[in-house]
Amino acid sequence: MTYTVLMKSKWTVGFSRSAEKQTKKLNDNVLSALLLLVKDLMQFGPIPGKGWPNYSKLKGKKGEDKRHCHLIKGKPTYVCCWEVLDKKVKIIEVYYVGTHEKAPY
Repeated sequence: MTYTVLMKSKWTVGFSRSAEKQTKKLNDNVLSALLLLVKDLMQFGPIPGKGWPNYSKLKGKKGEDKRHCHLIKGKPTYVCCWEVLDKKVKIIEVYYVGTHEKAPY
């Protein structure tokens, strides 16, 4: 998926191949929420702000910096998971977008 960036961003946000495929299956409401989250990640970095429900840092292997939040609550609940790949260069990769039930955590 290609996004045109109209604002100057502080962080670069990319999608893994699997997350890119997952976005194609999302309905318009979830996709809109995802785009708002990506905008916040680009502006604020891996901590997108208090407006994102259930935001938390995920436990993982040593040296990994993985996080998630809910995009749309309800049944089903949709989540987004991302990883900080490089803090110095400011790169974030979204590696999962989909239902809470299939989330990789």
